[in-house]
Amino acid sequence: MSESGVPASFDAYAANREGARFTDWLRERSEPDWTGATTHAFVEKLGAGTLADEAFARYLVQDYAFVETLVSLVGYGVGQAPTMDAKAELAAFLGAITTDEDEYFRRSFEALSVPESTWTDPEMNETTAGFRDLLLRAAHEGGYAETLAVLVPVEWVYLEWATAVEEPPQQFYLAEWIEIHATPAFESTVEWLRSELDDRGPELAADRQKGIERLFRRAVALEVAFFDAVY
Repeated sequence: MSESGVPASFDAYAANREGARFTDWLRERSEPDWTGATTHAFVEKLGAGTLADEAFARYLVQDYAFVETLVSLVGYGVGQAPTMDAKAELAAFLGAITTDEDEYFRRSFEALSVPESTWTDPEMNETTAGFRDLLLRAAHEGGYAETLAVLVPVEWVYLEWATAVEEPPQQFYLAEWIEIHATPAFESTVEWLRSELDDRGPELAADRQKGIERLFRRAVALEVAFFDAVY
């Protein structure tokens, strides 16, 4: 059992839960960091429109560096995916990141007066570098399930905090960042990613399930640290 009382194995977790989802088990095992990430002061201020521009600019520069690694992870996942349908889903997600989302970053950097040299060649802080290492290690040292184990939480966390915002702030760079992660299309992508891991996780050997859990929990912990680093 974890401190929150969640069983240490998925089989034990699922024993008394009809229709138990592997990703729900992972999320619950990641507490208290899951709550820490999805209700962090950074996202609360972002949603309220009270986040200082300087803080959001620092965050965006680091997130842009992170997204470059995320693109590599998703691209690697396209190669790992076992079916053409799965490859198509991941390829479509990759396309969204490298087009609409990239264009958002560029407009926001301009509005926030972030010099081009700062975001094209960013100096990664310790947390961003740690995130980069986690994502690349999961993809290159594991299989498709390990790639999903880090991809699911980094997207799901954003869906959860973004969809909790009731009234978007006035600043376009805050409002659009929320909207990107609260659209039906993004929600569908996160649900699909979860279902992919839900389908595979229960069939894995116990030791590999524990490895998946460690990757998931580490990704969620780094989300908290990523938001902490803004300050």
